[in-house]
Amino acid sequence: MAAGAASTGNWSRATGAMRAAMVLWVCLAYMRGVCEDWSPLRLLVLLVAATLVARWFLNAVRPPPSTPCGTPGGPPVTAPRVRLRDGRYLAYAQSGVSRDRARFKVVYSHGFSGSRMDSPRASQELLEELGVYMVAFDRAGYGESDPDPRRSPESAALDIQDLADALGLGDKFHLVCSSLGSHAGWAAVRYIPHRLAGLAMMAPVINYRWRGLPRGLARQLYGRQPVGDQWSLRVAYYAPWLLHWWMSQPWLPTSTVVDGSAPFPNALDEKNRVMALSNCMFHSRARLATQQGVQESFYRDMTVMFGRWTDFEPTDLEKPPFPVHLFQGDEDGVVPVQLQRHICNKLGWVSYHELPGAGHFLSAVPGLGDRILSTLLSSPASA
Repeated sequence: MAAGAASTGNWSRATGAMRAAMVLWVCLAYMRGVCEDWSPLRLLVLLVAATLVARWFLNAVRPPPSTPCGTPGGPPVTAPRVRLRDGRYLAYAQSGVSRDRARFKVVYSHGFSGSRMDSPRASQELLEELGVYMVAFDRAGYGESDPDPRRSPESAALDIQDLADALGLGDKFHLVCSSLGSHAGWAAVRYIPHRLAGLAMMAPVINYRWRGLPRGLARQLYGRQPVGDQWSLRVAYYAPWLLHWWMSQPWLPTSTVVDGSAPFPNALDEKNRVMALSNCMFHSRARLATQQGVQESFYRDMTVMFGRWTDFEPTDLEKPPFPVHLFQGDEDGVVPVQLQRHICNKLGWVSYHELPGAGHFLSAVPGLGDRILSTLLSSPASA
């Protein structure tokens, strides 16, 4: 058997060498035809130089390997974690009342650059009054949750289901999603509708290339985004393998959301942005989120959210057997309110709550966390 394996390996290497020789011969023949006056030696030198440049480029754009928590050279594990279906670990944080006393169990999916420490910021008084147990978690690749190189909207929904099962949240639970983390909410409607008692999404991020959006309006609103954000989304969609390299080049236009440089039209959003930069909260949050590698947290998030949605899009979804609430500020500088309105009007079964004078970061709006949770848990089908 060992001899057979060695023979197979030698044959494979021989076949690879023959293929390489054939490719080289074809390239030389083609270049000889294009550059008739060039000698074979000159063409060979040019081809070798082009190969070396291509190899250098491929190495340059390859993202560095991730450093999972608990592995040699990786960050330490400090949070409680559960084991998922594929062996990965998901870190989480609990709040509200204890599980055994809870009337409602709520899972929270954080937004871009967030962590398990985020929440809708409902008051402890309300959590006690309603009997709410809430668990927030680091999404795959964030904080202390293991990276998932095959991450997708579907895997995001299944991670939530696995978390709920590992913590014994019962047959049905409620889900609250924020910003970019809301792709898990749409995916939950598609893949695990039998597990949800209700869903609330806070300013869910939109992919400008979803087919269900009006093309002219989407193109117009996309053009109003900062140039760096436009280019970052283009790369995430057309060449996701290039995104890490692109975002690391200071001479290229890159995402203003990632570096915190974009001003917001909403006064509260802008105030919080400036404060987070001045007191270093923005950078400390980013360090926590990306401690296992920026590729598997921020950039994987961008490629999943703004890449190709091949299985479904939100406007393809059918009405689920539970209430869905969507909260959107009319001064959101990240998600155009016009496109959010279109999605909710097209679906019909989404209870749309437009918030006058509110921006994108809804958890920072005083009292809004209580309103969101109360609305979700008081919906008829969620009792």
